[in-house]
Amino acid sequence: MDRSLIATLPPPLPAEQIIDLNRPRVDLATHRRYAWNGWVLDVPPGVFLPGATSRMIHQRILDDVIDVRGRHYAAMGCGLGVEAAVAALRGARTVHALDVHPASVAATEAVHRTIVGEGATETVLTAKVSDMFSAVPDGTRFDVITFNPPAVSQRVSADPDIVRNVCEGAPITDLFFTQIAERGLLAPGGEAHLIASNTADLRTIIGRAVDLGFDAEIAHLHDWEDGVLTYLFRLTREDAA
Repeated sequence: MDRSLIATLPPPLPAEQIIDLNRPRVDLATHRRYAWNGWVLDVPPGVFLPGATSRMIHQRILDDVIDVRGRHYAAMGCGLGVEAAVAALRGARTVHALDVHPASVAATEAVHRTIVGEGATETVLTAKVSDMFSAVPDGTRFDVITFNPPAVSQRVSADPDIVRNVCEGAPITDLFFTQIAERGLLAPGGEAHLIASNTADLRTIIGRAVDLGFDAEIAHLHDWEDGVLTYLFRLTREDAA
C-alpha cells in the first residue's frame, strides 16, 4: 500500500501541550445535557459528552457526506449514540451501535427513541456492549464504520472513565484496524471513517492501518488555531473492493 500519506502527517504535539489541551472535565460523573440540531438530549453519568470532533461525524452523516442510505453501518464507540440515531433517520438499512460502556449503550437506545421514535424507520438498530467488535457475529459485514477514538497519546488522568473516553492512545486504533482486517468486517466497497488529531500519534495510527492493507486518504482537515490539527480519514481495503 502507498505509504506516502504517512510522511505528510504531523508528529504529536509536545506532551505538556497535549495534557493541557485535554484536561478532563469535572462533570463526567453527573447528569448533563447535549444540544445539537434542535435536539436536547440527556447525558447520563459516565457517558461521553459529544464535542466538536464528534459533530464532524454527526453532521456528515446527516448531510449524506458519509452516505449510510440503504447500507449496513457500525458506530464504534457510540457513546451517547447521536450518529446511530442520525444514521437511522438517513435510511441506513442496519445500525450496529457498539461501546464497551454499558451506560453508553443504554443511552444510545434512549437517544434513538427520542430522535427517531419507535418503528418510525425501517432501520434495524442493534446496540450492544462490545469490546471493539467482539459482540458482532462472525460473517457480519459493514458498508460504513465510523470511530472517534480516545487516541490522545498522553495520559491525562488515572480515572478509568476518563482514560476510556480520552487517552487510550494508539493501541485502541490498532485493535480497531486489526479486527476489521482479520475478520473481514468491511463489505465490498466498504469504508471506515476515523477521526484523530496531532494530540495522538497519527503516523503510528495510519501506518498500522496501511500495514494491515488499508488505503487511507484525508477526507477533512480542521485547524483549531491552537496547534491542534484534526483529521477525518477515510479508509478502504482492496479485499473489500
